[in-house]
Amino acid sequence: MESKLPSLGPVQRALTNPSLLDPVENRKSGLSLNHIIGCPLDCAYCVRHLFGNFQMKVPHALLTDEEAVARLTTHPYFMRDLTPLQLLNRATDPLLPTVKEHTFRVLKLLADMKLRNHVLIITRYALDAIDAARLNDFAPLRVTLLVTYSGIEDDRIEPFGSKVAAETLRTAFEHAQSFRTILYWRPLVSGLNDSEAHIERAAALGQTSHATVFTGLFYRDTIREYYRANRIPEPYAEVARRKVLPSDLEHRVISKFQALGGGPLFRKTSCGVAFAHSAADYNGHYGIREVCDICPTVQVERCKMAFRRPSAESVAQLAAKVGAPGGYTIDDRAVVFESLDEQRRYHIQHTLGFQIHDARNPHRYRRHGRAEIGWEGQDENDD
Repeated sequence: MESKLPSLGPVQRALTNPSLLDPVENRKSGLSLNHIIGCPLDCAYCVRHLFGNFQMKVPHALLTDEEAVARLTTHPYFMRDLTPLQLLNRATDPLLPTVKEHTFRVLKLLADMKLRNHVLIITRYALDAIDAARLNDFAPLRVTLLVTYSGIEDDRIEPFGSKVAAETLRTAFEHAQSFRTILYWRPLVSGLNDSEAHIERAAALGQTSHATVFTGLFYRDTIREYYRANRIPEPYAEVARRKVLPSDLEHRVISKFQALGGGPLFRKTSCGVAFAHSAADYNGHYGIREVCDICPTVQVERCKMAFRRPSAESVAQLAAKVGAPGGYTIDDRAVVFESLDEQRRYHIQHTLGFQIHDARNPHRYRRHGRAEIGWEGQDENDD
């Protein structure tokens, strides 16, 4: 399909972060295809700050959809029917008016290959009934629409507020047949969108989705700089490499949401996606058993049945395949490498369905891979 989007010229390419020019990136929730960059929605906490791309408001095409799909399906980390995929989730919104036909075109190209991979589409934009119905047309792909909703009412932080996302979720859920919907309740921020009223509204929305996944805020240096430059109240006194979700916030969210009958609630994206499709978690979180303590019993049993501690031979083969630079240990929770970047770790994780960690960035008990902010002083073995 010939794109109606502007392409990046030589000067723009030279000024663009090199990581954005590579359209395929391996992430925890899937191998991510991002051949369109640029977004006008201006969320203050957007990860585009990390790439120096926040000022690009008009979406631009890096490749045609056909070229992009070819890059994705010939990528060394792509595995037919196994590798989870994500579309246009790093530097644009896949349902923007000028972007959505590209999203649908990519889905069709993948479906025409008879793939059964999970495909995640993350949006906060509007979806009408016609386009919602179109999402049913891409079987045998296992398509999940994750609708980002925060309930944040400060338009300095979210100029494009959450009311549209709430309506998108309702519309999608009403028309979902072969695809599934997730209330992607994020970012939860202490003192901003965690009141009783906020949680009540989210619980009501959770009843119009197949599952709810909640998470915290990425608060990195570049995002803090934007907050300060625009005189937006800073959410936390510190920045962190991982998402911030303090212990007391998590506890209140879980207890209140469940008491209100908000529906199945999950800490991890892959857990919610897997549940929605009646599958086991492809990231193997069952090994980190405390992640599962809020999951429905049926899902815990599903993951238990599929869970296998990998053999030393299988780990060794994959470590050699990706060129892992150091040693590793294997236990019932995870394979912990001495030093291994995310791109390679996630390929091994998706291949084995087992957690793969980096010793330089330890996963502490009950932190669920989150920042230490709000967890200080808690006993590592405290239940």
